[in-house]
Amino acid sequence: MASLPQLIRRFLEKPGSVDLARFQRVAVGAAEHEPRMRELSFEELREAALDEATFCAAVREVAHRTIGERPYDVQLIGTLGLLAGHVVEMGTGEGKTLAGALAAAGYALRGQGVHTISVNDYLARRDAEWMEPFYTALGLTVGWISETSTPEERRAAYAKDITYAAVSEIGFDLLRDRMRTDPAELVQPVPQVALVDEADSVLVDEARVPLVLAGAADPGAAVPEMAALVRRLSRGYHYEIDDEGRAVHLTAKGTDTVEKALGISLYDHATTVTEVNLALHAHALLTRDVDYIVRDGRVHLINASRGRVAQLQRWPDGLQAAVEAKEKLSPSETGEILDSITIQGLLTRYPTICGMTGTAVAVGDNLREFYDLKVAVVPPNKPCIRVDEPDRVYATAIDKDIALVEEIVAQHATGRPILIGTLDVAESEELDAHLRERGLSPVVLNAKNDAEEAAIIARAGERGAITVSTQMAGRGTDIRLGSDGVADLGGLLVIGTGRHTSSRLDDQLRGRSGRQGDPGASVFFVSGEDHLLTAYAPDEALPAPGKDRRILDTHATYLIGHAQRVAEGVNVEIHRNTWRYTRVLEQQRRQILEHRDKILYGEAGAEALAEARPERYAELVALSSEAEIAEAARQIVLFHLDQCWTEHLGFLADLREGIHLRALGRLNPIDEFNREAIPAYRKLLQEIERRSTSSFDTYAPDQPLSEQGLKRPTATWTYLVSDNPFGSDWDRILKRVSGALKSNRRRKS
Repeated sequence: MASLPQLIRRFLEKPGSVDLARFQRVAVGAAEHEPRMRELSFEELREAALDEATFCAAVREVAHRTIGERPYDVQLIGTLGLLAGHVVEMGTGEGKTLAGALAAAGYALRGQGVHTISVNDYLARRDAEWMEPFYTALGLTVGWISETSTPEERRAAYAKDITYAAVSEIGFDLLRDRMRTDPAELVQPVPQVALVDEADSVLVDEARVPLVLAGAADPGAAVPEMAALVRRLSRGYHYEIDDEGRAVHLTAKGTDTVEKALGISLYDHATTVTEVNLALHAHALLTRDVDYIVRDGRVHLINASRGRVAQLQRWPDGLQAAVEAKEKLSPSETGEILDSITIQGLLTRYPTICGMTGTAVAVGDNLREFYDLKVAVVPPNKPCIRVDEPDRVYATAIDKDIALVEEIVAQHATGRPILIGTLDVAESEELDAHLRERGLSPVVLNAKNDAEEAAIIARAGERGAITVSTQMAGRGTDIRLGSDGVADLGGLLVIGTGRHTSSRLDDQLRGRSGRQGDPGASVFFVSGEDHLLTAYAPDEALPAPGKDRRILDTHATYLIGHAQRVAEGVNVEIHRNTWRYTRVLEQQRRQILEHRDKILYGEAGAEALAEARPERYAELVALSSEAEIAEAARQIVLFHLDQCWTEHLGFLADLREGIHLRALGRLNPIDEFNREAIPAYRKLLQEIERRSTSSFDTYAPDQPLSEQGLKRPTATWTYLVSDNPFGSDWDRILKRVSGALKSNRRRKS
């Protein structure tokens, strides 16, 4: 019987309020069928899954026989939640991977194709290979896709009943398919079910990340001289950085210095202004081993929410080239963007979306707003007995670091395993150096060695182990306690070197300890100089510290929570704003692709040109054949449709870049964006028809289309665009205007 608070939450449809009573009854009912299931063959087990209870009993028996795992009741409850189309919250170590496999099998047995979407290639392959015997016993097929998969391998994997892949690979395959001119070249089927692992990370944190398909690649352009010039500039004298650390601008003295060095009047040369600004952004706002690393002569971005290399991810071209110039590297390739889609736009194509994660309730409102998904919170199989200590707060970063090292040394002396979560690569390497000075030998896991992560994490619970890691979110490997008395020492101790900008990341780090009823503990060390407080509560001061330099006043805890809530609010608003802008674009994308499919799969192209140019069509058929002219018409219309869509995307990108200026005229930028985007789309359709008929008028059957002005890119390449951390120029202008107005009001008051 649900308690009154639970009933109120359900009535208000609060996150995590999905009623599990029915799922719990089914899980209990499954146990009644188990004796009978033990006597059945695999084929009989497949046929026995007639209703929810017998399905749960059957897959439990199959999993036990094939992979040696007998799902707990809570895993069956999680499976049923996924099959009901919810996002399921299950704690770390509670067996989400197996619950997801049972649900994928359930969907597949209904005849639906399932894409089990992971956060990286490693987890996709690991889980597919791990669960393959289970699927095979049920008569189902499974495949996986990685960055190195060939088109043939991808096509074969998508043809399976269940396909495991990283979200980026599924998106890139979609974009490449959208440029195909022969149906036989397509690799992806029509989307049906998306089962998302680490759902909060994929559906919320990365939802606004654009995936890009580019063509006609050329080396990027940056001016090394600009990188050398800005290295000589000093913060506070030549340039200033805003309080949020997201914008930088030259001072009057900085402008004078740059103009003297270049021998020009800077603001009379728009291109030079852009080059200087990009070089300054790369120099002042992006930090090596924090925002990116350099490996094998290339810049690799670090995923802020996972602390690992963001594969194939890059900043917008100008900024990417500026960072490469800063590091004195050869510029990477760039090219015309042929198509792009956000991860949210990718996933909302699926008629059915469900997912699982250890921290869903905190983003439950976002999941409901953006995906119409509800959160089902599954209780742990065993009660969590982990001890979560209050934060240890210090005034300065130096005081925090001293206390942190002392705590690690003291705990290590007892033999207790320790997992330390840092905020970035640089911090992990600095802590490693401090600990080695004290005679300790930690193992470091960060974006520089993430290929060895599974082995490193698996050993983190052994007696005497010290593991230093950037971000434990989505690492995907359980930490089991060693058998040599580790539990008697209190289990794994998790230490955070600072609070993250999202409470979910803190909870994910904590969740590495105390799995399946194991003992454990967690504690965070925080200072008033941490980025969270300086960026999101800059006007708030922490209480004074005590004699041991530690701040014990409870107001400090409030300020840390306040700063974290502000940071989370900022990120939600960025997501919401991106969604508002892309909503119209996604509607247009669906319409243009429906039109493209009619051309690709049918005779719509030939019919349109035959109707527009009947005499010309008849003339060409007489010179060649009906089939050849129909195919030529298809290729002509597809070429111009793809080219016009590329130009439309460019127009909308430019429009969005400058639309914020209209806010100065008290107009709503999003309304203004939509007001121009909609008629531009209508013109797009007219332009496709105009260009297609023009090409058809001059078409020569005896010449390749590529020699008649219809040449497609000889190669394409894919990447993800990291959000510009600085915003658009107009974002920064409006922020400065707003700041100036606030300053004036403060002076007047």
